[in-house]
Amino acid sequence: MTKNEPVPPDDFRELVEFYLIDYKTPLGKAIDITIIFLNLLVCAIFVIDTYNISDGLRIFLWRLEIFAVAFFIIEYVARLYGAQNRTKQLVDIYSIIDLVAILPTLFQLVLPVFGLSVNIAFLKTIRVFKVFRIFRFLRFLNDPDFFFGSVSLEFLKVARLVTTILIIFFISSGLFYYVESPVNYRVQNFGDAFYFTVVALTTVGFGDIIPITDAGKWVTVLMILSGIILIPWEASQIVKEWILISKKTDVLCPQCGLSEHDIDASYCKRCGHYLYHEQIPEKKAEEGDESL
Repeated sequence: MTKNEPVPPDDFRELVEFYLIDYKTPLGKAIDITIIFLNLLVCAIFVIDTYNISDGLRIFLWRLEIFAVAFFIIEYVARLYGAQNRTKQLVDIYSIIDLVAILPTLFQLVLPVFGLSVNIAFLKTIRVFKVFRIFRFLRFLNDPDFFFGSVSLEFLKVARLVTTILIIFFISSGLFYYVESPVNYRVQNFGDAFYFTVVALTTVGFGDIIPITDAGKWVTVLMILSGIILIPWEASQIVKEWILISKKTDVLCPQCGLSEHDIDASYCKRCGHYLYHEQIPEKKAEEGDESL
């Protein structure tokens, strides 16, 4: 163990919680990488399953999905077990997202075992919920220690913007595919739905693919509204952060120790003490020229 690696606790429950949030130890990094890889895997399976593939490949993908979801179940139980407040953990937004990622596959596995018939409408409904598994990536982007703490906060905000755009595109495409593909011959797979989503959100509107169902029209309206609200909001947060950083200076208040004051600040915003700014070299040179 290196000097920078944290020391794991002795208590087993605390040890479970430690490794689920740790990003410095080899085991903590391995857990994070595994979760990210499995998130990518289930999203890829969702996309591939919309294409005309062989029965053998479809069965193989189904087994891969079961394997990934089994890991998600272990992760979900471990997070609940290791949480300081389990009630709070249950209602946490990320726990709800984890549960949504688990339930569709779990229903498909469990209901036939108990001899319960699954009608086509219900089966299609639970399959639609698989598209929301992409939300699991938000857990990592919400953590300032994303990518093992090696990226800056500015880069993390850009990554959140890009991820927000991808999530909007992915969910919109998935929902549009499931409501339109049964009746719209122009929407045969996820690629067709994704193409329509990009054309719709960029307001190009070629008109070669259009929604013909009421559900498809509502999905289109919601995707456009989410695009014009969420994407500019995320972009504004990035611009705001960059402006704040450009206006900050590392002047240290000699009284309270606060740093990162505005460049033009003469007094500390916490205690009101006068800040002793050093003169900018260019300004000193100008004053010297004037005296001559």
